[in-house]
Amino acid sequence: MDTSSTAPTDTPAMATSDTSATKTPPPAIICIGMAGSGKTTFMQRLNAHLHAQKTPPYIVNLDPAVKNVPFERNIDIRDSVNYKEVMKQYNLGPNGGIMTCLNLFATKVDQVIGILEKRKDAGSIDCVLVDTPGQIECFVWSASGAIITDALASAFPTVIAYIIDTPRTTSPATFMSNMLYACSILYKTKLPMILVFNKTDAQDAAFAKEWMTDFEAFQRALRESEEGNDEGVGGSGYMASLLNSMSLMLDEFYKHLDLVAVSAMTGAGIEDFMVAVKGKCEEYERDYRPEMEKARKKRDEQRIKEKEKELDRLMKDMDVDGGVSSKSGRKKSMPKEEEEQDLLSDMESSDEEAGQGMQERDEDEGAMDEDEEGLQARYERELREKGGTDAGVLQDASLRRYLGANQM
Repeated sequence: MDTSSTAPTDTPAMATSDTSATKTPPPAIICIGMAGSGKTTFMQRLNAHLHAQKTPPYIVNLDPAVKNVPFERNIDIRDSVNYKEVMKQYNLGPNGGIMTCLNLFATKVDQVIGILEKRKDAGSIDCVLVDTPGQIECFVWSASGAIITDALASAFPTVIAYIIDTPRTTSPATFMSNMLYACSILYKTKLPMILVFNKTDAQDAAFAKEWMTDFEAFQRALRESEEGNDEGVGGSGYMASLLNSMSLMLDEFYKHLDLVAVSAMTGAGIEDFMVAVKGKCEEYERDYRPEMEKARKKRDEQRIKEKEKELDRLMKDMDVDGGVSSKSGRKKSMPKEEEEQDLLSDMESSDEEAGQGMQERDEDEGAMDEDEEGLQARYERELREKGGTDAGVLQDASLRRYLGANQM
Protein backbone atom coordinates (compact mmCIF):
# COMPACT_ATOMS: atom_id res chain seq x y z
CA MET A 1 0.00 0.00 0.00
CA ASP A 2 1.33 3.45 -0.92
CA THR A 3 1.67 5.43 2.28
CA SER A 4 2.70 8.78 0.85
CA SER A 5 1.23 9.25 -2.62
CA THR A 6 -2.10 10.73 -1.58
CA ALA A 7 -2.08 14.51 -1.43
CA PRO A 8 -3.73 16.32 1.49
CA THR A 9 -7.40 16.73 0.82
CA ASP A 10 -9.25 19.93 1.54
CA THR A 11 -12.70 19.33 3.01
CA PRO A 12 -14.89 22.42 2.57
CA ALA A 13 -15.60 24.31 5.75
CA MET A 14 -18.96 23.68 7.34
CA ALA A 15 -19.92 27.34 7.21
CA THR A 16 -18.39 30.69 6.47
CA SER A 17 -19.43 33.94 8.03
CA ASP A 18 -17.95 36.27 5.42
CA THR A 19 -16.52 35.72 1.96
CA SER A 20 -14.63 38.99 1.85
CA ALA A 21 -10.95 39.07 2.63
CA THR A 22 -10.15 39.82 6.25
CA LYS A 23 -8.01 42.82 7.08
CA THR A 24 -5.75 40.88 9.44
CA PRO A 25 -4.53 37.34 8.76
CA PRO A 26 -6.29 34.65 10.80
CA PRO A 27 -4.32 33.21 13.73
CA ALA A 28 -2.99 29.67 13.68
CA ILE A 29 -3.20 27.85 17.02
CA ILE A 30 -1.03 24.75 17.48
CA CYS A 31 -2.32 22.71 20.40
CA ILE A 32 0.42 20.77 22.19
CA GLY A 33 0.00 18.79 25.37
CA MET A 34 1.02 15.70 27.28
CA ALA A 35 -0.99 12.53 26.87
CA GLY A 36 -4.06 12.74 29.09
CA SER A 37 -3.98 16.53 29.46
CA GLY A 38 -7.37 16.87 27.74
CA LYS A 39 -6.02 18.29 24.50
CA THR A 40 -8.59 16.67 22.20
CA THR A 41 -11.45 17.68 24.48
CA PHE A 42 -10.10 21.23 24.55
CA MET A 43 -9.99 21.25 20.75
CA GLN A 44 -13.59 20.06 20.65
CA ARG A 45 -14.72 22.77 23.07
CA LEU A 46 -12.80 25.48 21.23
CA ASN A 47 -14.27 24.33 17.92
CA ALA A 48 -17.80 24.47 19.36
CA HIS A 49 -17.17 27.93 20.81
CA LEU A 50 -15.94 29.33 17.50
CA HIS A 51 -18.90 27.85 15.64
CA ALA A 52 -21.23 29.47 18.17
CA GLN A 53 -19.52 32.79 17.43
CA LYS A 54 -20.20 32.29 13.69
CA THR A 55 -16.46 32.09 13.03
CA PRO A 56 -15.85 28.40 12.29
CA PRO A 57 -12.16 27.39 12.43
CA TYR A 58 -10.16 25.57 9.80
CA ILE A 59 -8.96 22.39 11.51
CA VAL A 60 -5.85 20.38 10.62
CA ASN A 61 -5.34 17.01 12.32
CA LEU A 62 -1.72 15.84 12.59
CA ASP A 63 -2.32 12.80 14.79
CA PRO A 64 -2.10 9.71 12.52
CA ALA A 65 -2.80 7.22 15.32
CA VAL A 66 -6.10 8.62 16.59
CA LYS A 67 -9.13 6.43 15.87
CA ASN A 68 -12.04 8.77 16.48
CA VAL A 69 -11.95 12.57 16.42
CA PRO A 70 -14.98 14.30 18.00
CA PHE A 71 -14.94 17.24 15.58
CA GLU A 72 -14.89 17.86 11.84
CA ARG A 73 -11.47 18.15 10.17
CA ASN A 74 -10.69 20.07 7.00
CA ILE A 75 -7.27 18.46 6.48
CA ASP A 76 -6.48 15.11 8.09
CA ILE A 77 -3.10 13.38 8.00
CA ARG A 78 -4.93 10.03 8.02
CA ASP A 79 -6.19 10.78 4.50
CA SER A 80 -2.59 10.84 3.25
CA VAL A 81 -0.78 8.29 5.42
CA ASN A 82 -1.92 4.94 6.83
CA TYR A 83 -0.45 4.65 10.33
CA LYS A 84 -0.81 0.87 10.68
CA GLU A 85 0.55 0.25 7.21
CA VAL A 86 3.59 2.41 7.96
CA MET A 87 4.28 0.40 11.13
CA LYS A 88 3.94 -2.83 9.18
CA GLN A 89 6.08 -1.87 6.18
CA TYR A 90 8.89 -0.24 8.13
CA ASN A 91 8.74 -2.59 11.14
CA LEU A 92 8.22 0.27 13.62
CA GLY A 93 6.67 0.72 17.02
CA PRO A 94 3.94 3.22 17.90
CA ASN A 95 6.21 6.24 18.34
CA GLY A 96 8.34 5.39 15.33
CA GLY A 97 5.20 4.97 13.24
CA ILE A 98 3.92 8.41 14.28
CA MET A 99 7.24 10.07 13.49
CA THR A 100 7.45 8.36 10.10
CA CYS A 101 3.89 9.42 9.25
CA LEU A 102 4.77 13.01 10.16
CA ASN A 103 7.91 12.78 8.02
CA LEU A 104 5.87 11.58 5.05
CA PHE A 105 3.26 14.28 5.59
CA ALA A 106 5.93 16.98 5.92
CA THR A 107 6.88 16.36 2.29
CA LYS A 108 3.44 17.76 1.38
CA VAL A 109 3.45 20.72 3.74
CA ASP A 110 3.74 23.11 0.78
CA GLN A 111 0.40 21.81 -0.50
CA VAL A 112 -1.16 22.31 2.92
CA ILE A 113 0.12 25.88 3.16
CA GLY A 114 -1.11 26.53 -0.38
CA ILE A 115 -4.61 25.40 0.56
CA LEU A 116 -4.60 27.52 3.70
CA GLU A 117 -3.36 30.60 1.85
CA LYS A 118 -6.10 30.23 -0.75
CA ARG A 119 -8.66 30.08 2.03
CA LYS A 120 -7.06 33.09 3.70
CA ASP A 121 -7.09 35.12 0.49
CA ALA A 122 -10.73 34.22 -0.03
CA GLY A 123 -11.53 35.33 3.52
CA SER A 124 -13.27 32.06 4.29
CA ILE A 125 -11.38 31.24 7.51
CA ASP A 126 -11.05 33.19 10.74
CA CYS A 127 -8.84 30.78 12.66
CA VAL A 128 -6.66 27.73 11.99
CA LEU A 129 -6.54 24.99 14.63
CA VAL A 130 -3.80 22.36 14.47
CA ASP A 131 -4.14 19.20 16.57
CA THR A 132 -0.88 17.38 17.27
CA PRO A 133 -0.14 13.82 18.47
CA GLY A 134 -0.48 13.00 22.16
CA GLN A 135 3.11 11.74 22.11
CA ILE A 136 4.42 15.28 22.42
CA GLU A 137 8.05 14.44 21.71
CA CYS A 138 7.14 12.95 18.31
CA PHE A 139 6.04 16.38 17.11
CA VAL A 140 8.10 18.88 19.11
CA TRP A 141 11.51 17.23 18.80
CA SER A 142 11.24 15.78 15.29
CA ALA A 143 12.48 17.41 12.10
CA SER A 144 9.05 17.10 10.51
CA GLY A 145 7.45 18.94 13.43
CA ALA A 146 9.89 21.82 12.99
CA ILE A 147 9.24 21.90 9.24
CA ILE A 148 5.47 22.02 9.69
CA THR A 149 5.66 24.63 12.46
CA ASP A 150 8.03 26.90 10.52
CA ALA A 151 5.98 26.63 7.35
CA LEU A 152 2.80 27.52 9.21
CA ALA A 153 4.47 30.39 11.08
CA SER A 154 5.75 31.85 7.82
CA ALA A 155 2.19 32.27 6.51
CA PHE A 156 0.08 32.96 9.62
CA PRO A 157 0.48 34.55 13.05
CA THR A 158 1.12 31.33 14.96
CA VAL A 159 0.54 30.71 18.66
CA ILE A 160 1.49 27.64 20.70
CA ALA A 161 -1.19 26.50 23.17
CA TYR A 162 0.45 24.25 25.75
CA ILE A 163 -2.26 22.23 27.48
CA ILE A 164 -1.55 21.30 31.13
CA ASP A 165 -3.41 18.83 33.33
CA THR A 166 -4.17 21.07 36.34
CA PRO A 167 -5.00 18.35 38.91
CA ARG A 168 -1.64 16.68 38.21
CA THR A 169 0.41 19.87 38.71
CA THR A 170 -0.50 20.61 42.33
CA SER A 171 2.85 19.14 43.35
CA PRO A 172 5.78 21.60 43.09
CA ALA A 173 7.91 18.94 41.38
CA THR A 174 5.28 18.16 38.72
CA PHE A 175 4.55 21.86 38.25
CA MET A 176 8.22 22.60 37.72
CA SER A 177 8.53 19.71 35.26
CA ASN A 178 5.69 21.17 33.18
CA MET A 179 7.27 24.62 33.28
CA LEU A 180 10.62 23.26 32.13
CA TYR A 181 8.97 21.44 29.27
CA ALA A 182 7.06 24.58 28.32
CA CYS A 183 10.32 26.53 28.43
CA SER A 184 12.01 24.05 26.10
CA ILE A 185 9.09 24.19 23.64
CA LEU A 186 9.11 27.99 23.67
CA TYR A 187 12.79 28.20 22.78
CA LYS A 188 12.55 25.31 20.33
CA THR A 189 9.67 26.78 18.30
CA LYS A 190 10.49 30.46 18.96
CA LEU A 191 6.78 31.28 18.84
CA PRO A 192 4.39 32.98 21.29
CA MET A 193 3.04 30.56 23.89
CA ILE A 194 -0.04 30.39 26.08
CA LEU A 195 -0.17 28.07 29.10
CA VAL A 196 -3.64 26.52 29.19
CA PHE A 197 -4.39 25.00 32.59
CA ASN A 198 -7.17 22.57 31.72
CA LYS A 199 -9.65 20.67 33.91
CA THR A 200 -10.29 23.59 36.24
CA ASP A 201 -13.68 22.06 37.00
CA ALA A 202 -11.76 19.42 38.98
CA GLN A 203 -8.94 21.62 40.32
CA ASP A 204 -8.74 25.40 40.49
CA ALA A 205 -5.66 26.86 38.80
CA ALA A 206 -5.28 29.74 41.27
CA PHE A 207 -2.26 28.03 42.86
CA ALA A 208 -0.45 27.99 39.50
CA LYS A 209 -1.04 31.71 38.96
CA GLU A 210 0.25 32.41 42.46
CA TRP A 211 3.37 30.26 42.01
CA MET A 212 4.19 31.97 38.71
CA THR A 213 3.75 35.52 40.05
CA ASP A 214 4.88 35.16 43.67
CA PHE A 215 8.24 33.48 44.25
CA GLU A 216 7.72 33.33 48.02
CA ALA A 217 4.46 31.41 47.58
CA PHE A 218 6.26 28.70 45.62
CA GLN A 219 8.96 28.58 48.29
CA ARG A 220 6.33 27.98 50.97
CA ALA A 221 4.76 25.19 48.93
CA LEU A 222 8.21 23.71 48.42
CA ARG A 223 8.96 23.73 52.15
CA GLU A 224 5.63 22.01 52.84
CA SER A 225 6.47 19.33 50.31
CA GLU A 226 9.84 18.79 52.01
CA GLU A 227 7.97 17.66 55.07
CA GLY A 228 6.56 14.74 53.12
CA ASN A 229 3.05 16.13 52.77
CA ASP A 230 3.24 16.03 48.99
CA GLU A 231 3.96 13.11 46.68
CA GLY A 232 6.31 14.92 44.33
CA VAL A 233 9.37 15.58 46.55
CA GLY A 234 8.98 13.47 49.68
CA GLY A 235 11.51 15.34 51.78
CA SER A 236 14.50 15.00 49.45
CA GLY A 237 16.94 17.79 50.18
CA TYR A 238 18.63 17.50 46.79
CA MET A 239 15.31 17.73 44.96
CA ALA A 240 14.21 20.73 47.02
CA SER A 241 17.47 22.54 46.27
CA LEU A 242 17.13 21.77 42.57
CA LEU A 243 13.54 23.03 42.43
CA ASN A 244 14.53 26.15 44.32
CA SER A 245 17.26 26.92 41.79
CA MET A 246 14.99 26.23 38.82
CA SER A 247 12.25 28.46 40.21
CA LEU A 248 14.73 31.34 40.40
CA MET A 249 15.79 30.70 36.81
CA LEU A 250 12.22 30.46 35.47
CA ASP A 251 11.09 33.68 37.14
CA GLU A 252 12.15 35.64 34.04
CA PHE A 253 10.67 32.99 31.76
CA TYR A 254 7.18 33.47 33.26
CA LYS A 255 7.10 37.07 32.06
CA HIS A 256 6.87 35.92 28.43
CA LEU A 257 3.90 33.63 28.99
CA ASP A 258 0.16 34.08 29.32
CA LEU A 259 -1.68 31.81 31.71
CA VAL A 260 -5.31 30.90 31.06
CA ALA A 261 -7.45 28.62 33.23
CA VAL A 262 -10.07 26.72 31.22
CA SER A 263 -12.38 23.76 31.55
CA ALA A 264 -12.83 21.78 28.37
CA MET A 265 -15.74 20.00 30.02
CA THR A 266 -17.81 23.07 30.93
CA GLY A 267 -16.38 25.62 28.49
CA ALA A 268 -15.26 28.01 31.21
CA GLY A 269 -12.33 30.24 30.25
CA ILE A 270 -12.53 29.66 26.48
CA GLU A 271 -13.31 33.32 25.84
CA ASP A 272 -10.31 34.32 27.97
CA PHE A 273 -8.20 32.02 25.85
CA MET A 274 -9.29 33.74 22.63
CA VAL A 275 -8.47 37.13 24.14
CA ALA A 276 -5.00 35.81 25.00
CA VAL A 277 -4.62 34.54 21.42
CA LYS A 278 -5.41 37.99 20.07
CA GLY A 279 -2.74 39.51 22.32
CA LYS A 280 -0.20 36.91 21.27
CA CYS A 281 -0.91 37.62 17.59
CA GLU A 282 -0.03 41.25 18.19
CA GLU A 283 3.12 40.12 19.96
CA TYR A 284 3.90 37.86 17.00
CA GLU A 285 3.63 40.75 14.53
CA ARG A 286 5.63 43.05 16.78
CA ASP A 287 8.43 40.78 18.03
CA TYR A 288 8.48 37.37 16.36
CA ARG A 289 7.87 38.17 12.71
CA PRO A 290 10.79 40.65 12.45
CA GLU A 291 13.05 38.05 14.05
CA MET A 292 11.87 35.38 11.62
CA GLU A 293 12.43 37.66 8.62
CA LYS A 294 15.83 38.62 9.96
CA ALA A 295 16.80 34.96 10.39
CA ARG A 296 15.49 34.13 6.90
CA LYS A 297 17.46 37.02 5.40
CA LYS A 298 20.58 35.88 7.21
CA ARG A 299 20.15 32.35 5.85
CA ASP A 300 19.71 33.71 2.31
CA GLU A 301 22.83 35.86 2.63
CA GLN A 302 24.80 32.90 3.94
CA ARG A 303 23.60 30.79 1.03
CA ILE A 304 24.68 33.49 -1.45
CA LYS A 305 28.11 33.74 0.20
CA GLU A 306 28.57 29.98 -0.06
CA LYS A 307 27.69 30.08 -3.76
CA GLU A 308 30.16 32.92 -4.31
CA LYS A 309 32.89 30.97 -2.53
CA GLU A 310 32.22 27.95 -4.74
CA LEU A 311 32.35 30.15 -7.84
CA ASP A 312 35.62 31.78 -6.74
CA ARG A 313 37.11 28.37 -6.05
CA LEU A 314 36.06 27.20 -9.50
CA MET A 315 37.56 30.26 -11.20
CA LYS A 316 40.84 29.80 -9.30
CA ASP A 317 41.00 26.17 -10.40
CA MET A 318 40.44 27.23 -14.01
CA ASP A 319 43.18 29.88 -13.72
CA VAL A 320 45.61 27.32 -12.35
CA ASP A 321 44.84 24.92 -15.19
CA GLY A 322 44.84 27.50 -17.99
CA GLY A 323 47.26 30.18 -16.86
CA VAL A 324 47.69 32.71 -19.68
CA SER A 325 45.49 32.09 -22.69
CA SER A 326 47.41 30.34 -25.49
CA LYS A 327 45.31 32.00 -28.21
CA SER A 328 45.31 35.63 -27.12
CA GLY A 329 48.35 35.75 -24.86
CA ARG A 330 46.45 38.04 -22.46
CA LYS A 331 47.29 38.31 -18.79
CA LYS A 332 45.07 37.07 -15.96
CA SER A 333 44.30 40.65 -14.97
CA MET A 334 42.15 41.25 -18.05
CA PRO A 335 38.52 42.33 -17.52
CA LYS A 336 36.13 39.61 -16.43
CA GLU A 337 34.01 39.81 -19.61
CA GLU A 338 37.09 39.48 -21.83
CA GLU A 339 38.29 36.56 -19.72
CA GLU A 340 34.96 34.81 -20.21
CA GLN A 341 34.98 35.48 -23.97
CA ASP A 342 38.58 34.35 -24.28
CA LEU A 343 37.86 31.26 -22.21
CA LEU A 344 34.84 30.50 -24.35
CA SER A 345 36.85 30.87 -27.59
CA ASP A 346 39.54 28.58 -26.22
CA MET A 347 36.96 26.00 -25.30
CA GLU A 348 35.39 26.20 -28.77
CA SER A 349 38.75 25.93 -30.52
CA SER A 350 39.75 22.97 -28.35
CA ASP A 351 36.47 21.28 -29.15
CA GLU A 352 37.06 21.83 -32.85
CA GLU A 353 40.59 20.45 -32.64
CA ALA A 354 39.34 17.41 -30.79
CA GLY A 355 36.57 16.83 -33.31
CA GLN A 356 33.82 17.51 -30.74
CA GLY A 357 32.02 20.36 -32.52
CA MET A 358 28.59 19.11 -33.40
CA GLN A 359 28.11 21.41 -36.42
CA GLU A 360 31.60 21.06 -37.89
CA ARG A 361 32.35 17.44 -37.13
CA ASP A 362 31.73 16.22 -40.74
CA GLU A 363 34.03 18.86 -42.29
CA ASP A 364 36.83 18.01 -39.87
CA GLU A 365 36.53 14.33 -40.67
CA GLY A 366 36.73 15.08 -44.45
CA ALA A 367 39.83 17.21 -44.00
CA MET A 368 41.49 14.48 -41.99
CA ASP A 369 40.72 11.96 -44.76
CA GLU A 370 42.32 14.23 -47.37
CA ASP A 371 45.44 14.67 -45.27
CA GLU A 372 45.74 10.92 -44.81
CA GLU A 373 45.41 10.33 -48.57
CA GLY A 374 48.17 12.87 -49.33
CA LEU A 375 50.52 11.30 -46.82
CA GLN A 376 49.85 7.84 -48.20
CA ALA A 377 50.70 9.02 -51.76
CA ARG A 378 53.96 10.60 -50.59
CA TYR A 379 54.82 7.41 -48.68
CA GLU A 380 54.29 5.25 -51.77
CA ARG A 381 56.37 7.65 -53.90
CA GLU A 382 59.28 7.52 -51.47
CA LEU A 383 59.12 3.72 -51.43
CA ARG A 384 59.20 3.60 -55.25
CA GLU A 385 62.16 5.96 -55.35
CA LYS A 386 64.05 3.69 -52.97
CA GLY A 387 63.26 0.66 -55.11
CA GLY A 388 60.61 -0.88 -52.88
CA THR A 389 57.95 -1.39 -55.55
CA ASP A 390 56.46 -4.51 -54.09
CA ALA A 391 52.90 -3.80 -52.91
CA GLY A 392 53.40 -6.13 -49.96
CA VAL A 393 55.85 -3.65 -48.53
CA LEU A 394 52.93 -1.27 -47.80
CA GLN A 395 51.95 -2.81 -44.52
CA ASP A 396 49.45 -1.22 -42.17
CA ALA A 397 51.83 -1.05 -39.21
CA SER A 398 54.59 0.84 -41.04
CA LEU A 399 52.05 3.14 -42.70
CA ARG A 400 50.53 4.06 -39.34
CA ARG A 401 53.97 4.81 -37.92
CA TYR A 402 54.80 7.00 -40.88
CA LEU A 403 51.51 8.85 -40.65
CA GLY A 404 52.03 9.36 -36.94
CA ALA A 405 55.54 10.73 -37.46
CA ASN A 406 54.32 13.26 -40.03
CA GLN A 407 51.49 14.43 -37.81
CA MET A 408 53.78 15.21 -34.85
